Amino acid sequence: MSGSDKPNYRAWFQSLARPEERYALDEIVYTDSQGGLLQVVHDMDELAKTSADEWKRILDGRTRGGNWPYGSGVWGMKEWVLPEIDNDNVVSMYEGHSNLFWAERYGAQIGVEDLWIKLCGNSHTGSFKDLGMTVLVSMVKEMIAGGKEIPAVACASTGDTSAALAAYAAAAGIPSVVFLPRGKISMAQLIQPVSNGAIVFALDTDFDGCMEIVKQVAERDGVYLANSMNSLRIEGQKTISPEIVQDFGWEVPDWLIIPGGNLGNVSALAKGLDLLLDLGIIDRKPRICVAQAEAANPLYLSYLKDFAVFEPVAARTTVASAIQIGNPVSIDKAVDALRRYDGVVEQASEGEIYEACAAADRTGLFNCPHTGVALVALEKLVGRGLVKGSDRVVVVSTAHGLKFVDFKLEYHQMQVSGMIPELSNPPIDLPADYQTVRDQMRREIDRRFAG
Repeated sequence: MSGSDKPNYRAWFQSLARPEERYALDEIVYTDSQGGLLQVVHDMDELAKTSADEWKRILDGRTRGGNWPYGSGVWGMKEWVLPEIDNDNVVSMYEGHSNLFWAERYGAQIGVEDLWIKLCGNSHTGSFKDLGMTVLVSMVKEMIAGGKEIPAVACASTGDTSAALAAYAAAAGIPSVVFLPRGKISMAQLIQPVSNGAIVFALDTDFDGCMEIVKQVAERDGVYLANSMNSLRIEGQKTISPEIVQDFGWEVPDWLIIPGGNLGNVSALAKGLDLLLDLGIIDRKPRICVAQAEAANPLYLSYLKDFAVFEPVAARTTVASAIQIGNPVSIDKAVDALRRYDGVVEQASEGEIYEACAAADRTGLFNCPHTGVALVALEKLVGRGLVKGSDRVVVVSTAHGLKFVDFKLEYHQMQVSGMIPELSNPPIDLPADYQTVRDQMRREIDRRFAG
């Protein structure tokens, strides 16, 4: 390849509404001149100088390798994410490459033969938020190295974002500030940013109220905003879809189902697929379903009206606390993604979430409640005939179940208000007597597994 043909990979911020409005990625900017969202845009002509087959070879060769930082599931796609960043400024914990769990038994129960769960919670801080935070914190480190004054990085969070920010900022030696709605996240989620040394504020409001505070802090005090309205986050999260396709030998599944709260995740999912299509790596689109909790369902309500109108809601309490968001920042990007990928939106009640998680756990999974929302949506799509039994379906599991042990304990201890759990499995208290234990064990085996 001659010098003139050698790719010069580059990317920039660009206004969604005004494509002529551009900013460098090391500028501290979150919206365009009219307050609209930005996106990271890559020079596709340069990326296209590398053939589809060559991209596959490059990415397959980097997978889980030891050449810094390309062994990461995110940074293995560096040219597609932040092509110009200095490798010395990359802050990575080798995130990504989370395993696909073939949910054979659970799929058989609900009528899907080829069901897979992408376990994004098998990551450093236990959620898919690591994928976006490695990109954002790396860019901040690069900006600081270049002389920009950034006193701290901050986010509003319902749990998982704060954990990812605190961990990556701690690894980079950058101060982090977290705003959480008091009493609305699990103790396991709260202890993560506390342990990693973040400045943690528990505010008497919901996520949307925390979001308003962090936007003011970013605007007035120069603290760098780390929420998903910052499109650097989306660049890391978009690697989920190329990774799923790569997991299947570069074959596209029929359906991708993902829980949605602030809705940066679905726009990221579509952005990764867009890139694969533009580079000729895939030649067809999967369908996308966004699953919402009934208690926080503004996208679902808009979907029922064919997205003709969107109205924020006052999010009610839900066990799927990370998606308890009534006014999602990325609504426009999400609607655009769903329209382009023949998307649908479903919802799940609180009782449905509990039971779906319990049923899936009985087949070897250990799901967070947000994954439960997605599983409920899948069951409803199967019931409506939208998902066929032979379809290859991937559910994106966004966080590890160990972050939500209280949710599981109250179910199995039959302490869920207003419902009698169908699959509760509390410990059986018995005296330490062989005959008593043996008789009870035989009864339980016959009751649970007979036939």
